[in-house]
Amino acid sequence: MAELIYRNAVARGIAQEMARDERVMLIGEDLAAAGGVFKTTVGLLEEFGPERVRDTPISEDAIIGAAMGAAMTGLRPIAEIMFADFVSVCQDMIVNQIAKTPYMTNGQITMPLVVRFGNGGGLRFGAQHSQSVENWLMQVPGLKVVAPSTPRDVVGLMAAAVRDDDPVMFMEHKALLATKQDVEDGEIVEELGRAKVVRTGERATIVALAAMAPKAMEAAAVLAEQHGIDCTVIDLRSLVPLDVTTVLDSFKETGRLFTVEENPRLLGWGAELVSIAVEEAFEYLDGAPVRITTPHIPLPQSQSLEALAIPSVDRIVETVCKHVVD
Repeated sequence: MAELIYRNAVARGIAQEMARDERVMLIGEDLAAAGGVFKTTVGLLEEFGPERVRDTPISEDAIIGAAMGAAMTGLRPIAEIMFADFVSVCQDMIVNQIAKTPYMTNGQITMPLVVRFGNGGGLRFGAQHSQSVENWLMQVPGLKVVAPSTPRDVVGLMAAAVRDDDPVMFMEHKALLATKQDVEDGEIVEELGRAKVVRTGERATIVALAAMAPKAMEAAAVLAEQHGIDCTVIDLRSLVPLDVTTVLDSFKETGRLFTVEENPRLLGWGAELVSIAVEEAFEYLDGAPVRITTPHIPLPQSQSLEALAIPSVDRIVETVCKHVVD
């Protein structure tokens, strides 16, 4: 057991799978000698060499096209798109080629690849470099989407993503890169599509993802200590597959459902979760489900305005208190 930083967990997860399977390779911009713009791939070039850790030109289409070709011909590539916002540059390749080819070839061609993204806001990178795009990718049939919130989950979900025969979009939240956790030694493998109950309570269920998960945990502690409202907190971890069962089982016990989403409100992942909850377990609800989200606006670069837009601990506490009454 040793302390592991989120950014180093990315490298550990990739190294674990590269050492296990010689077909795994890593490609992207400035991730070899430079160790990545967010320093998430430091040491991998030295450990595995330039044949398996490759720098590319500044071209998202080239990176994704090379990854697609590698996956089609027997490799298991991990591609990095530096900022998640740049997925829009190579959206056609991901949405119309990678996601559709296994279906259109009746499984004769598989796409065992992972695309890594630096996702989310909170660091004042501005409207074009701070977006949470997980809901964009969640809407595409054929893609799996995961977003770990802890160093341990980074390692375990990276392993699961690399070993999966479907294309997996792996969202690494930029605001979490410096967070730490004690993580055991040895191989770690998690399961895609399995949410984690990180706190239990009887009054409400709060579902969060990525950087919103630690905020939800902090808010739950405040709610319990200062307001006497004990909440269950669920770290969703994966959007596709979506662990509806864990969420439904929880709010059937609590009667209240809150989602905490960094994505803009319109068509966020919480809307899908709430619709499923209402359709499948309406009779268990003691009140309308509530979504706590970023407004439907470009994310400001101003520190104070960005903090106001992204869900905060205070806003979570205030919202839950408003809707959970004796």
